[in-house]
Amino acid sequence: MATKIPVTVITGFLGSGKTSLIRHLLQNNQGRRIAVIVNEFGELGIDGELLKSCQICPEDGEGDTNIFELTNGCLCCTVQEEFYPTMQELIKRRDSIDCILIETSGLALPKPLVKAFRWQEIRNAATVDAVITVVDCAAVAAGTFASDPEAIAAQRQADDNLEHETPLQELFEDQLACADLVVLNKIDLVDGETKARVEELIKQELPRVVKIVESDCSQIDASILLGFQAAVEDNLDSRPSHHDTEEDHNHDEEITSTNLILDRTFDPEKLQQQLEILVQEQEIYRIKGFVAVPNKSMRLVMQGVGSRFDKFYDRPWKPEESRQTRLVFIGRDLKSSEIESQLVAL
Repeated sequence: MATKIPVTVITGFLGSGKTSLIRHLLQNNQGRRIAVIVNEFGELGIDGELLKSCQICPEDGEGDTNIFELTNGCLCCTVQEEFYPTMQELIKRRDSIDCILIETSGLALPKPLVKAFRWQEIRNAATVDAVITVVDCAAVAAGTFASDPEAIAAQRQADDNLEHETPLQELFEDQLACADLVVLNKIDLVDGETKARVEELIKQELPRVVKIVESDCSQIDASILLGFQAAVEDNLDSRPSHHDTEEDHNHDEEITSTNLILDRTFDPEKLQQQLEILVQEQEIYRIKGFVAVPNKSMRLVMQGVGSRFDKFYDRPWKPEESRQTRLVFIGRDLKSSEIESQLVAL
């Protein structure tokens, strides 16, 4: 029997650096033939586009692509409908694939996805080599996605009505509990004392001894991330989840995404200033997309996590593509019309 294809699941909250990590792996693949499955929360395939622009994988129309995009659905909820057919297609090409990377959406639970590798049609051909959880050090330090455990206990004692953590807190804990390795990313944004505090908080959430590696821009060597041979699907009992006793699980229905496509250019600085205002006015967790800039032949990538933004030019615009500005907003109870009207007015 042919060797099973090793699959690495990359999980982590919105904006933690998962796409950057995979992009780095593709650009420094050390000869490995890597296929990628990207799951996004929202209809626009921003992350898939970023990976295709790494100039390693063939673009559409240049033969079989190694980038598979699953959009507008959370992979932990659509395993059978979305994931299974894609894995079947990759299994047919197993002789030309050395490993598979799966980037889950920032709102996905990793455990339901790993359980799919117990299905007979998949387990005979593929195995989960490891689950890598990427954590935004600066965001956790700011208390954006993780609360202090002692503070939660104190609040519960003071308020009889406070019975559960927030859905985002549970998600953060589930992503850590399933990890074989934690990448503590964006450490360049905090001082040493803050980084040590975040590491201690993460260790409290890990049910097993799991290594934590540090990164400032998801620049991790492939030899650290690949080759665990953990066969995660066979030892899920050691990876507890808040949803283990549930037949099904629900996401916070108020967390939604909205997309904006505009046939116009923007000044990057003015656009960022307006996006920062929107983040203050609405509960926006993540902004990502591409921006058309006046008199620039390159496509600008704009990304925001909370009030933090970064931007870079990833590749030239293609002659046949429209120079549109395409942005995805992910947050709670988003007011799409207000987002659009404020950006259109720029």
